[in-house]
Formats: sequence, structure tokens, C-alpha cells
Amino acid sequence: MFKKILIANRGEIALRIIRACKEMSIKSVAIYSEADKTSPHTKYADEAYYIGESPSSESYLNQNKIISLAKQVGADALHPGYGFFSENAVFIKEIEDAGITFIGPSSSSVKMMGIKTAARQLMNQHKIPIVPGTTFPIKSISEGLEAAIKIGYPILLKAAAGGGGKGMKLVTTQNEFASSFESAQREALKFFADDSVYIEKYIENPKHIEVQIFGDKLGNYVHIFERECSIQRRHQKIIEEAPSSFVDDKTRKKITQAAINVAKACGYYNAGTIEFLMDKYSNFYFLEMNTRLQVEHPVTEMISGLDLVKEQINVAAGKELSFNQEDIKINGHSIEARIYAEDPENNFLPFTGKLLEFLAPSGPGIRIDAGFSRGSLISIYYDPLIAKLAAWGKTRDEALERLKRALGEFQIAGVTTNISLLKAVCNNINFIKGNFDINFLEKEFANEFQGKTASSDEIENAVVIISSLLKVRSSSTEIKNTLIDNNKWTGLQYE
Repeated sequence: MFKKILIANRGEIALRIIRACKEMSIKSVAIYSEADKTSPHTKYADEAYYIGESPSSESYLNQNKIISLAKQVGADALHPGYGFFSENAVFIKEIEDAGITFIGPSSSSVKMMGIKTAARQLMNQHKIPIVPGTTFPIKSISEGLEAAIKIGYPILLKAAAGGGGKGMKLVTTQNEFASSFESAQREALKFFADDSVYIEKYIENPKHIEVQIFGDKLGNYVHIFERECSIQRRHQKIIEEAPSSFVDDKTRKKITQAAINVAKACGYYNAGTIEFLMDKYSNFYFLEMNTRLQVEHPVTEMISGLDLVKEQINVAAGKELSFNQEDIKINGHSIEARIYAEDPENNFLPFTGKLLEFLAPSGPGIRIDAGFSRGSLISIYYDPLIAKLAAWGKTRDEALERLKRALGEFQIAGVTTNISLLKAVCNNINFIKGNFDINFLEKEFANEFQGKTASSDEIENAVVIISSLLKVRSSSTEIKNTLIDNNKWTGLQYE
């Protein structure tokens, strides 16, 4: 077993991994940037080291510094959490070559599934249903127009190397194609350093269903049921639950087997998630594979009784899975809400500032995963996720009632949060009945919460401008007020 694990991440996921290490008597090593020097994860780890300035590129995304530090402190394993380097095949290969165990899949599996067009080709070969579309990047507008006509509008243009809605454009008519294609390429290049774009048929009003899978290095595979992730804003999940109230036993058997087949197709081991789109007839289509632990893993842990992070560590150490398929059953229902520092009534504008108050709920069936405490600073540099609130109940109704009660107990001051939106969703009759899809927020709260949506180019331009101001390190009152008092933010989403 490992003696020391370096955690190449921050915030709540870093704390989650530190706690698992403590329970396994493994020393944990945290890294932190200038903005995170007083963050809780630096205090709870056995060791903590400064890794660089606040921008991710100078700290949490500085590959050479992280690998050098891992060697220097004698870490025999590295856990990436999610985001940052968790799905970077080049980084994983460097870790492997350095003789450090990566707590996750192999670099070859990540590479195989990281390029969406290659993954679609692989799924075709293994007869996994995929959304109709191209399996190779589109090289020109004329080639794309020809493919779009064959597939049929509406279509989605998607970044081949991306995810999280970046580089994604909905095209409803031929006249929109050229400008959308060029915009998708620009956005893909900005976020993923790869302007490759492919086409998928737009599945209208689908549900987003994902399956948690686990494999070990000995060739054993299991699924840990499905999660419902359809409540999203800007292709970012805000409420997840397990299991899905829409998936019956027959469909569950089919979709979980398909997920295991995906994992086997790429020789996968450790924790992974297979994402599917599901139409109103319960037909499902492979969307992508997330080759890491998911933000929403707590709901799976709450219905299964498993500790997925401990299982990750054990599998990385070469141990056999501690359970088989017959050992696990669905126990009750769990719903998770992501508490973000953002204003849902102002186009989900992210907020920064000091948490003047942070009092989390508790009580039966409630779990809080948070990376902040009272006095913590929500920085402009990173994802504005404050905490994850998960509720468990014997039934979905009980879990939902506990979630609503806990949302009412949360006391956060100093920043605006999305709790008002989360409460509204939980009290919405269609959500309560399970009648929703990925367009739920647009349908139910278009006038109440969303306002004008800024374009990707507008958001990116704001990032560039404010980042430039930060580099100047001006002490002017005007800039300080703009960045802090008015709560502007430029971080990027994890997923």
C-alpha cells in the first residue's frame, strides 16, 4: 500500500481525498497556490507545499512543478481529483514514467477516450449505440455542410477534444452552419488547444443519464448503478441524483451493461463514468466517458454504502475490487445540489468575496462536501463551487424533503449564491414528479432566473481583460472595487 499520496487539486475534492488517506493511515500531501494559501485543504493535509501564483497555469496546471514536487517529497502515488490534470493523458504518462502511481486509469485509456471522435469510432466497433453523427473531425465548412444534410438538422457542433459545453454550438438551419462552425473552432482552440470539431444529431429534450463503473487491474468490472444529471445550466450540472426515477429495471440492466462494455473496450481500470443521452422512449446513446472521479460521486456513495476514493486508492495499488456486482444493491435515494457563488437572476454571474458567514446544514441523511469555511475567500481564479449538499432518504420523496430542509438551513453571507434557484427547482411540480430533461431550466425558469446569456466570446474576453489587470497588480481603488467589491469572477468550470 502507498505511504504518501500527493493530491494535485484544491478545495472540496482535495479535502475529500485527504480524509480518505487519513482513514487508511496514508500520509497526504497538499499543494496550494497564492490564492489558496489559507484554504482548509492546506491545514488538514499532513504536508502542504506552495506550488505557484494564483492563475491555474502557474500552479495547479504547472506539470513540471507538480511532478518535481512529488519526487522531492517522496510521494509514491498521485491523486488528481477532478478537473485540472485528471484527464490529461500526457500528464498521466509523465507520472507513470516518473515511477509514481497515478490514482486513476492508464494514460492509454485516457488518450483513447479523451478525443471524442476516436471514442465514437471505438463505440461503433463495439456496437455501443452512439448519437448519429460524424466519427471524424470536420475539416472544412463544405465537408460539414454535406455531413449536416445527411444527418439532418438540428445538429450540434462539438469540440473533439473537449467537454462541459465548451466548443458546442446548436445549428438549426443550413444558413447558420458556417458562422457556427468557425465559432466552435475558435472556442475549441481557446479551451482545449485543438480546434477539431465534429457533428452530432441534436437529440431534442433528452435526459442526461450516466453510469458509474469501476474496474481493477486484474480485469474485474462492476457498475454502481446510474445517476440522473439532467438539471443543468450552460451544460453544467447543478442537481444530480441516484438512481434515476426515469430508469426502470429493464432499462437499467441494458444501460449498465453497455457502460461496462465501454470500459472493457478501452481496457479501463479505476473509477470512470459513462455518459448517455436518453430519449423519451428510453433509447440511450453513448455521449462520452469521463475518465476520473465525478463531482457528483457522493450520491452514488450514499445509495451503495461504498467509499469510491478508498476504492480508487486500493485499485491503484494493484488490489482486487473489494466487492462484486452481487454485493451491491440500491439502498434508498440520494439527491445532490451544487452550491455555487453565482447570481441566477443575473445570467448566473459568478461572484467572489470573503465568506463572512458559512453555516452548513446537518441532521439525518445530510452530507456536506465543502472546500471553504467562514472567512475563506472565493477567488476569481477557480470554479465558484462553494459546497455540495447531498441528501439521502429511503425514497426519492424523503430525500427531496431532506434536501429542501437543508437548503433552508444553509447560511452563507459575503457572496451571492444559487440557493434561491435550487429551492425553486426542488419545489417545482415537474421536478417533483420527475418530468424533466436537460432543457428543464430554460423551460421552467426562462423569465425568472436567466436573463440575457452572454456569448462564449464575451465571457472569454472578460477573462482576458481581468487577467491582464491582475498581472499588472495595480493597487488602484478602481480596479480593486471592480474585482472584489462588485464580485467579478473569471474562473473556468470543472465540468
